[in-house]
Amino acid sequence: MKLVWCDEFNYSGLPDSSRWNYDTGGHGFGNNEQQFYTAGRSQNARVADGLLTIEAIRETWPAGAEKPNNYTSARLTTKGKGDWKYGRIDVRAKLPAGRGTWPAIWMLPTLPHSKWPDDGEIDIMEHVGFDPGVIHGTIHCKKYYHSIGTQKANQQQVPDFATAFHVYSVEWTKEYVKMLIDDKEYFTFTNEHAGYESWPFDNTMHLLLNVAVGGFWGGAKGVDETIWPRQMQVDYVRVYQSKK
Repeated sequence: MKLVWCDEFNYSGLPDSSRWNYDTGGHGFGNNEQQFYTAGRSQNARVADGLLTIEAIRETWPAGAEKPNNYTSARLTTKGKGDWKYGRIDVRAKLPAGRGTWPAIWMLPTLPHSKWPDDGEIDIMEHVGFDPGVIHGTIHCKKYYHSIGTQKANQQQVPDFATAFHVYSVEWTKEYVKMLIDDKEYFTFTNEHAGYESWPFDNTMHLLLNVAVGGFWGGAKGVDETIWPRQMQVDYVRVYQSKK
């Protein structure tokens, strides 16, 4: 396979604007999340010493708003700057610990008007702080998603998730979506060839990196207000595709 896109974070300052966008807002993002995602704010997303840091902070934001959020964080996306159909993505990262943290490395379709879950979602890595060391890999589509009890997923124990870097990966072809940690497979979803409802994964997709606070899942056992700030650190993002 050929390296087609990467960020090694060998610079300092804000995330490279030729590679990354920000999703912004504090409306809960469909999950009742508590953070406000900011843009261009180094307190929440910055690059230094070869690492991208996404930091969730306990603070009132926006100041003076009628109903401000109690946390800030960042959600970076490659949409329009890194969009792919099939390939392998490697993200070497160290995750935050603590009840209420919900970091994610995931993918959404790059479509003009996408519909969730019909158009697909690939969760390369999710971790919820109330269940430390359990890494989740998941796919979502119209036929298979959690709200209707048909979710396709698996979990892997990574006890040192918060103290050591690990490589979280997806291998994605027209026949399967495969999740790996440190190059060891732990979940594969196979194309059933039963139509779009079970396989929307021929869409072009982009990558997202974020740290959420609370939410229906991340906050299912509450949010520990004493632990903040909390960080996800990323050493690199590398995207490979077939040379053919």
